[in-house]
Amino acid sequence: MAASMAGRSVTAGALIRAAEGSLWRCLGSSRPNLERAVAQSPVRPRGFRSTGPCTSEEDKLQPDLEPLSHDLVNVVFVDRSGKRIPASGPVGEDVLRLAQRHGVDLEGACEASLACSTCHVYVSEEHLAVLPPPEEREDDMLDMAPQLQENSRLGCQIILTKELEGAQFTLPKITRNFYVDGHVPKPH
Repeated sequence: MAASMAGRSVTAGALIRAAEGSLWRCLGSSRPNLERAVAQSPVRPRGFRSTGPCTSEEDKLQPDLEPLSHDLVNVVFVDRSGKRIPASGPVGEDVLRLAQRHGVDLEGACEASLACSTCHVYVSEEHLAVLPPPEEREDDMLDMAPQLQENSRLGCQIILTKELEGAQFTLPKITRNFYVDGHVPKPH
């Protein structure tokens, strides 16, 4: 079909009409008879069925966080008023999600995508050395955090390990809140 139209100016409509004519000739009809063509067509409509919810790629990469008694890490959060809030979380969980699970007012506006500094915390000095140094993206976000200190880190980038047993994470007195009207983010 394309070879027979070579050298001529061809529009998309002409190609479609030529292809339709070929289809109808293959089905043994010079005039389109839609019901007969569909009945003779080897292509059958497919039904759809659900197999349940799909897991996202992020969920597939998340470690299984089912806590086992020997895999728990005990830490303490100190909120803006000075109240100490003990919390336990499984090895592999990030500090932002741990804080949110325990009702600590740590915002996490970007939902741990390293696009804000609302999960800014101060890490206890004795546990700061246990953490790997912040990557460049975390440093860039920390530059936006008010009241930055030497022991400042983003909670979403601190992953619980057994070495963090007894660590203290203090919330700064002020933060740059990305939400309005007292919205509290709901972790996914």
